[in-house]
Formats: sequence, structure tokens, C-alpha cells
Amino acid sequence: MRMLGLAIPIVSVMAVAPLASACGRLTDTGTPIEDSWGTMVELIDEGKVRWVGVSNFDVALLERCEAIRHVDSVQPPLNLIQRSARSDVIPWCREHGTGVIVYAPMASGLLTGKYDREAIGSLAPDDWRRRSANFTEPALSRNLRLVEALRPVGHRLGTSLAVLAIAWTLSTPGVTGSIAGARRPDQVNGWIGASEIALDRETLEEIESLIADVGAGEG
Repeated sequence: MRMLGLAIPIVSVMAVAPLASACGRLTDTGTPIEDSWGTMVELIDEGKVRWVGVSNFDVALLERCEAIRHVDSVQPPLNLIQRSARSDVIPWCREHGTGVIVYAPMASGLLTGKYDREAIGSLAPDDWRRRSANFTEPALSRNLRLVEALRPVGHRLGTSLAVLAIAWTLSTPGVTGSIAGARRPDQVNGWIGASEIALDRETLEEIESLIADVGAGEG
């Protein structure tokens, strides 16, 4: 089963029953990962959560966690520009029976076709994307060429670039689900159908060829 998740801000949660899952995000606090993961495991032992997972962990960190307790899920970034998880984290997860819920499938909007140079230039001065490698040169030119190269593929399939981008992540072997963000209801309408699109082998090979031709991203 292919799943789509909606990322929404949560102000507060009062638990009256065990949470379905808890996810630890990688931050550089100086705390040994064994201690942090051990605390997550304690939450399970205490009946407060049912499953635990991690976000942004590489294979070395996953191995250290797995030695203590099984990692139920991993959240790596994955999109048509950031593809490196396909070569390390996702294969590790397939081997260990760990779920993979990828995030940033639309590359922070870049793969939706909404952003050209003018739109990027009009971003607010404090918008983090102004400092992002994918939104600045030299990567920006290659990324925009990839978006334009993908338009005919989406047109042929009768779908939007956003749906195509998310469907590609869901077509990656080992991926359980994809988290897509939205700030407004109309943005959800732009990609909600992604789980219904099955990309065949010919289309996937065409996309890989376009990526190689343009030289966008890595992985």
C-alpha cells in the first residue's frame, strides 16, 4: 500500500492513549545516540508509544540504533533532486524490515513548476530557500532545466508536476509513504492524487534519462 502524509504544524497534543509512533530527528547535541535511542525505547517499555523511528539518520547511526532495538521507521529526504537515500538508507531499510517515510518529495516547491528565476528572486529576504543550494547557482540552473524536461512527461500522463514528483518517490522500491506539505487547502488539491498514479518502467527509465541528461541533483 502506498501512503501519502500531510505535514501540518502541531501546537500541542494531550495524550489520553498511547501514541501510535514517535520519531527522533537528528540534531547535534553532543548526546550519544545510544542514550537518545535508549530513551525512545523506554517510551515503548512504558506503554507510551507503540513504534519508534528516526529522521535524517545515515546507515552508521541506524546500525547503532538497531543494535539496541529495532528501528521501526526512517524519514530521509527523497525527491528527484535529492536521490542519495536510494543508494544507502533505503536499501538498509529494505534489508532490516524498516519502514521508509520520505519527506520533501517536491523539493520545497521547486519540483512543482511554481518557481522560476523571477519567483525565486521575489522570495522574502528571510526565506531560508534564498540560502539553499538547490535554489542558488550553480545547482539552480540544472534544477530548473529538470523541471522543464519533466513537463512533457506530466502532460502525457495527464497530471501535474507535483503529482509526478510525489509519485516518483512512491515508485521507489522500499518506500512506504511520502510526506507532502501544504499551507493552504488548494495546495493539497495539487498533489492529493499522487498515490493513485502508478509510474510504469518505461516512464521511470525516461525520468532517469532526463535526470542524467540535465545533471541535476545527486544520487
